[in-house]
Amino acid sequence: MHRFFVPIDILKNDPIVFPPDMAKQMGTVLHLKIGERVALLDNLGNEFEVELVTIGSKVALGKVVATRSALPEPDPQVTLYLALTQREKFEWALQKCTEVGAGAIMPVITGRSLIQNAAEAHAKYPRWQKILQEAAEQSNRGRIPPLLEPLRFGQALAHARQNVQLSLIPWEMEGTTTLKQALAKQPAPATIGVFIGPEGGFSSAEIDLACQVGAIPVTLGPRILRMETAAVVAVSLILYQFS
Repeated sequence: MHRFFVPIDILKNDPIVFPPDMAKQMGTVLHLKIGERVALLDNLGNEFEVELVTIGSKVALGKVVATRSALPEPDPQVTLYLALTQREKFEWALQKCTEVGAGAIMPVITGRSLIQNAAEAHAKYPRWQKILQEAAEQSNRGRIPPLLEPLRFGQALAHARQNVQLSLIPWEMEGTTTLKQALAKQPAPATIGVFIGPEGGFSSAEIDLACQVGAIPVTLGPRILRMETAAVVAVSLILYQFS
């Protein structure tokens, strides 16, 4: 069953009138037919099963036939502090980390980030929001992870200190503390932040700053991972540890 996040106002209509772009997608891209059903999500944790009663290239109508709770979000909530880097790699990481269960994502400007201007990052937000939405739809999530405001590294550390119980920062020079060991230091935290550096990694000064505010450098193993690979591996391993 195809899944779509929709504005909550759409769900108040009877029958439901789909936006033209969604109608086009269902009718001309997905080739859905009258009588088929889709799942609509309100991004509040609710799922509505809708039967199509009219379908065309520009117009689609449906009636709600069942209502249920969407699948719960992963526990703990993992906030991914993702360094801005090359567009394709950054967007791939957004997509895959949403699929595996990141609870929120913040673009971070580090010393080695390709983007050094928050306004430049902001200009990409409509595209990034769409990537997150489509990834959440595809992976059977009931909520789209929030895309937080882009911050510089020091500001992002301050945000983590105020909003997560445990902050981790994978670093290729850390050879002692594993991710598993760091997670064991604080059993079952409700919120975890993980910082992923850009191509070229974090500088020693950035790691020192992170340690000063309580973030724990960890190793993800003996291999040197690409930025986007490290992001997916870190989020996946954290959620697996508490599954």
